Amino acid sequence: MPANYLPCDEIRDRFSRAMSAMYQAEVPQYGALLDLVECVNRQILEADPTLAERLAAHGELERLGAERHGAIRVGTAQELSMLRRLFAVMGMHPVGYYDLSEAGVPVHSTAFRPVDDAALARNPFRIFTSLLRLELIESPALRERAAAILAGRDIFTPDCRRLIELHEAQGGLDEEQAERFIGEALETFRWHRDATVDLETYQALHAEHRLIADVVCFRGPHINHLTPRTLDIDEVQRRMPDAGMQPKAVIEGPPRRACPILLRQTSFKALEEGIRFAGERQGTHTARFGEIEQRGMALTPRGRERYDSLLGEARRRAAGLDNEAHQRVLDEVFADFPDDEATLRREGLAFFQYRLTDAGTAAVRVKSDSSTAAGRVEGAGLETLIAQGLVEALPLTYEDFLPVSAAGIFQSNLGGGQNGAYAGNANREAFEQALGAPVSDELALYAERERVSREAVLQALGR
Repeated sequence: MPANYLPCDEIRDRFSRAMSAMYQAEVPQYGALLDLVECVNRQILEADPTLAERLAAHGELERLGAERHGAIRVGTAQELSMLRRLFAVMGMHPVGYYDLSEAGVPVHSTAFRPVDDAALARNPFRIFTSLLRLELIESPALRERAAAILAGRDIFTPDCRRLIELHEAQGGLDEEQAERFIGEALETFRWHRDATVDLETYQALHAEHRLIADVVCFRGPHINHLTPRTLDIDEVQRRMPDAGMQPKAVIEGPPRRACPILLRQTSFKALEEGIRFAGERQGTHTARFGEIEQRGMALTPRGRERYDSLLGEARRRAAGLDNEAHQRVLDEVFADFPDDEATLRREGLAFFQYRLTDAGTAAVRVKSDSSTAAGRVEGAGLETLIAQGLVEALPLTYEDFLPVSAAGIFQSNLGGGQNGAYAGNANREAFEQALGAPVSDELALYAERERVSREAVLQALGR
């Protein structure tokens, strides 16, 4: 890349900050949520210096405050494909396929995010992007009506399209071009209180599913939430009412643990906002909310299989319970899931990144001069090297999403609506065709990061 081109990671960092500022201006309550999360995180770190030191040593502390994910929903294959090109300007790639129809929501999704270690360390901003599945609408007339409405809009400004094409043609954007791109790209995600349809059309689509109305009836895929990362989601949930926010009923994901795994999420309820429909009729729409996430370690396929089985049992036992009772059930069920890093690593349940300790680095320097040290190092397996203090294993942070949690957030903020007729309609092939590219397998990405780090330390130590 020419020296005058801005790195993709820098463009992504600037874009995420600009989007956060825009969303705070549009949804002031989101600013209050950010303040609450920052306060809880600060108090947690002050009370636990060991945790603060560990996060700092692992490079997690710096990205804690800047970390966000957002979510959008688009209506057509053309919109999804162009979004793929837009996010590529920022070094964000489609990772994972999520079938939310299994939870009665007529979309399937991917997450656009950075994939390599350096990019994730710089800014791990992600956008969970869902494509409306018009083929799941039962009424042919309503399906055709929605398709015609979507065909008549362009969610990208002309300058945004030109700058994406310029990036592709020249392999990057300079400072001035990157700033213009950020400003133009933000317009795709901006809120517009004027609907593109009349009230009757909105109501017909809303009756089919609230999410369908949200996707079809507006000028573009307004960002429907952004998400700060907390170190204690239970405490944030507890404090939200005192901060003027109504939390969703249940925290999604696994229970509170000594070694957090995967992803826990909650949110404040979506706002009811005034809308002006075509023909000047007034109404309201409910779509935008504020979410909080607490991220843990990524699980291997074996770990995910055990997690999915336990979560299924917990959901059956906790149906209809409030959050406190729900969490108690989760605690009981997940007692069968190991909660210490050594066991998780030895049983192959979680992914880890390996690196040399200071002692390991010293051993690398001296092993060529000492046959005793060389023999001790070269004859050791990875677990022995860890026990000897030469190698440390760091859990890989889970950078992706959980289908059930994502659907739960959607439903709780769209009035709990779902339709069993949508269920069981996964179609990754159709999604990738609409996207114009394959989606990466998130588990393969974690496995590769683990493999590379393991081989690097073993090679350095002469194994």
